[in-house]
Amino acid sequence: MIHNESKLHKQHPFLSRFENYLGEFVYGGIDGCVTTFAVVAGSVGAGFNSSIIIILGLANLFADGFAMSIGAYLSSKTEKDHYNKHKQIEYWEVENIPEKEKDEIRDIYREKGFTGDLLENIVTVITSDKDRWVDVMMKEELEMADDQKSPYLIGFVTYVSFILIGLIPLTVYLMDFFNPFQGDLFVWSSMLTAVGFILIGWLKSYVTQTNIFRSMVETLVLGAIAAFVAYYVGDFLEHLLTR
Repeated sequence: MIHNESKLHKQHPFLSRFENYLGEFVYGGIDGCVTTFAVVAGSVGAGFNSSIIIILGLANLFADGFAMSIGAYLSSKTEKDHYNKHKQIEYWEVENIPEKEKDEIRDIYREKGFTGDLLENIVTVITSDKDRWVDVMMKEELEMADDQKSPYLIGFVTYVSFILIGLIPLTVYLMDFFNPFQGDLFVWSSMLTAVGFILIGWLKSYVTQTNIFRSMVETLVLGAIAAFVAYYVGDFLEHLLTR
């Protein structure tokens, strides 16, 4: 099953061009869609009119999206700074206590099963290049890997995704504001949001390499639960505060 899923995911070359930041796009989109639809559902439950729903929805969209993107940026930058700090320490140790560091390399590869002349050759090859030596220590001793993704792009992609996908629940209300049409706006918003959840669930399956259908259903159920809770909380508070 996993093998078949992997083959299925590889059939989309368009996504592979953006796969480095696809995770940020997916999780930004999920959060944007869930929180904005929750605002819409809660507002409808509270009996607010369309203008209030648009104001609350857009305020939430841009403010929460910005907060989430800043959080994503700071998290990535902190991890990168943490990695670089330990890398500088390793460079200092290689330059100032090389024999101790060689022994550590020797111990690492001895635990992997290398012995005798082969082990010594490995140690010699690795320690003959300072950069390679430090890279091995980072990966093998500290179990740390350098994330090549830009913190700025991580924050940017998160924000763009949050807004693009998060706009879906508000689309009907914005359209109705400029050109009123017949029909229950919340029902239409719910249907469009369901499509958004299905789309983002499909994209999530590429990030997690899991079953596409299951990923779609999980994301859809998550959004439905959030909307259910928000709607009835809004409805409860509206009745409580207007008595």
